[in-house]
Amino acid sequence: MGDVSGDILKELRRGKGLTQVDVAKYFGISQSAYSLYETGARRMPIAMLDALADLLDTSTDYILGRTSISKPYPKRR
Repeated sequence: MGDVSGDILKELRRGKGLTQVDVAKYFGISQSAYSLYETGARRMPIAMLDALADLLDTSTDYILGRTSISKPYPKRR
């Protein structure tokens, strides 16, 4: 799996008016644990990446820096 772009995560999180504490609480982890994902010091599990994309209303490809289009893909039926 590719590495999460911390700059993109920070931009998306702030754009939603969320703090690291808010996101950490959403996942049931500490702020310092979430910070490790955002800074790239720790790799994010795929399930967390998927849930984070939904929370931030974007795609996993955008978070991973694979596309410049931040709009999420349509959901499969």
